[in-house]
Amino acid sequence: MRRLAPLRRSALLAMVLAASACQDDSPAGEAVEVPSGRPLTLIDVITDVRGPQGATARFRFLAPGLAQDEVEAAAEDMQAVCDTFAIKRIDGMVPAPQQIVISFSSEVVPFGQAAPDVVQFFESYRPENGACVWEVF
Repeated sequence: MRRLAPLRRSALLAMVLAASACQDDSPAGEAVEVPSGRPLTLIDVITDVRGPQGATARFRFLAPGLAQDEVEAAAEDMQAVCDTFAIKRIDGMVPAPQQIVISFSSEVVPFGQAAPDVVQFFESYRPENGACVWEVF
C-alpha cells in the first residue's frame, strides 16, 4: 500500500496541472455583452499554445450568424471583449500572456482545425498597463 501512495499523488498532480494549463476559470458557455448587441458565448480559453510573442491567451467565442461583411462591427466587438472581459482574466496566469487573441466563429470549430465554410474573425492584442492594445495579426 505504501508504494501506491506516491504514484497516486503523482498522478493526481499531473491531472491537476494538465487541467490548469489550458483553461482559466471562465466557464464555457458564458455570455458576453458587446456594443453591437451580437449574442456571444465563450467556447474556451486556450493558454497552452505559444504564439509569436510568447505566452498567449486565446479567448474563443461562438457568434451565431456571423457574416463575412461584418468585419467592422466584429472588430469593435473584439476590442470591447478584450477590454472588458479578457484583460481581467489574464491576471495571475502563469506564464503571463504577452498576447491576447480574441476570435469569433459562426460555428464551433476545434482549435487549430481549418473550416473554410465557417466565418471566423481573429484579432490580436498586447496587454499593456491593464488595457488591450490592438496589434496587426
